[in-house]
Amino acid sequence: MTKESEVRFEGFMPATPADTWAAITTGSGGWLWPIRYEPRDGGAESGLTPYGGMVTVWKPSRHFVTYAEDENGWFNTLEYVLEPKDGGTYLRYEHTTVLDDWEVEYDACEQHTSFYHHSLGEYLTHFNRRQAKYFKAGAPEASKAPKAFEAVRAALGATAVGDRAYLEVPGVEGVVDYLTHTFIGVRTEDALYRFYGRNVWGWPVGIGHHLFAEDADADKAERAWTAWLNGLYG
Repeated sequence: MTKESEVRFEGFMPATPADTWAAITTGSGGWLWPIRYEPRDGGAESGLTPYGGMVTVWKPSRHFVTYAEDENGWFNTLEYVLEPKDGGTYLRYEHTTVLDDWEVEYDACEQHTSFYHHSLGEYLTHFNRRQAKYFKAGAPEASKAPKAFEAVRAALGATAVGDRAYLEVPGVEGVVDYLTHTFIGVRTEDALYRFYGRNVWGWPVGIGHHLFAEDADADKAERAWTAWLNGLYG
């Protein structure tokens, strides 16, 4: 059933409003995915949705809103309000949109929002102002099975936040910084690795990785991680 939805997040970010603003508006590839905003009221947005959008509020380090719509009545609004607090930033975020399958998509949106803003905090803490090479990949259809994400968790050896996890593709260890039944985050010295158990909503398992090393080859990494996913579920 099509229905309007509103998902909110608020919490402390361990960086100044200027740094947090930069991460949201120019550094989203380091924690979300690459999005471009023309830096002004009325500026163009690209990369957030398939349709493109427009910046409706651009008040650096304080208030940011972007909006998109289509001809069928769908719309999407993201709003960020930033306030200085205790040497960092108190961030208030609101996402308003229209969902087709409300119960499934609303739960997915809430859980993704929590994970993304955790990743924003990790980015600001460990990779602030650094640009990332980002890629994503999806697992085969077999990964839609109800317990499919357990294969990722077992392969990484992730049992609790703070554990060491082994990343087979680059052949390095990292620390588990996020762990729920739907998502796993692993941080290394030069990357944030994000694993998405979207099978709980009937979608394939996916990954979205943020590589900060200057010599990182995102295309090569994408091929290697796709092969890894195919090996788990092929």
